[in-house]
Amino acid sequence: MGGCSVLEPDKIDYKTSGRGVSLEVPPDLSQLPGQSRYSMPSGSVTASGYQAGQVAAQAAGVPTASNQVADVHYVRQDGERWLRVDRPPEKLWGPVRDFWLESGFLLAIDQANMGIMETDWAENRAKIPQDFIRSTLGKVFDSLYSTGERDKFRTRMERNAQGGTDIFVTHRGMEEVYSSARKDSTVWQPRARDPELEAEFVRRMMVKLGVSQERAKAEQAAAVTAQASKPNARVVSAAGVPAVQLDEDFDRAWRRVGLALDRTGFTVEDRDRSKGIYFVRYVDPAAEKKDPGFFGRLVGRASQQLPTSQYQVAVRAQGPGSLVTVQDRAGAPANAADGQRIVQVLADELK
Repeated sequence: MGGCSVLEPDKIDYKTSGRGVSLEVPPDLSQLPGQSRYSMPSGSVTASGYQAGQVAAQAAGVPTASNQVADVHYVRQDGERWLRVDRPPEKLWGPVRDFWLESGFLLAIDQANMGIMETDWAENRAKIPQDFIRSTLGKVFDSLYSTGERDKFRTRMERNAQGGTDIFVTHRGMEEVYSSARKDSTVWQPRARDPELEAEFVRRMMVKLGVSQERAKAEQAAAVTAQASKPNARVVSAAGVPAVQLDEDFDRAWRRVGLALDRTGFTVEDRDRSKGIYFVRYVDPAAEKKDPGFFGRLVGRASQQLPTSQYQVAVRAQGPGSLVTVQDRAGAPANAADGQRIVQVLADELK
């Protein structure tokens, strides 16, 4: 599991539902403007320019490591996978944005200054059975067919110490289930993330960034073979407040906590790696019950803005390991109930 296999091309065919109408499901978090400390100006890179640079590098006798594909590296560690690209973020934002649009998604979040891009909820139409009725009427009544599942993907770019960019892709899923014994009504609820989908879109992104299909598959297979097990994560009490203890150094803990926040639906408004702080928003699950739901937004019914709270998720080195704590927006320990809840959510994802 976890991306050891590659999905067949005809098994993925995404189409954003609603043709432009946002089908956001709880938690319904609106986009807030980010701060500018991680400013990544918009830009693009052309295939001809990239190839010219490669030719120039070869002519200059620049060596290439055996585990590199052009300037794109497929990295896997602690059960996670990401791309490491020897280009600055401003040269990658345009191509990565085009990648998601070409894959059939709309973008719900597009914040170059924060390095965060998130698709709208979309349906994998390839999962719909292609029977006789579907093949004859589907083109006319396409909207009548549904898989009962929706997916969204978040892309996060971080500049690394070498001046290049680390690109992370995370998946979140929802499924429609019956809410009554008579099966006359349905609700949407979260479903488990799909590591194979994450792995496949990471591989496809490699191809978009200039790697051949064959080399991308080979690099992915090699990375899976070399993967290591996840370090242990457990809930502890630190100075009287709940925390997550990780048996790994700061660099690895910072990366894994960021991925855990992406996958569990937190909105990362800002981050300061030098201080080890993620600035996030959290929605109380009790408040989500007031939301009119998936189909309510589809037909245009307005929903009240959900109450949100802002928190700081702090990652600190502690000996050979790391400690993760939750603070309020002022940097003081969060109240006991919310602190315990957020810490437990993160610990469950980090295990």
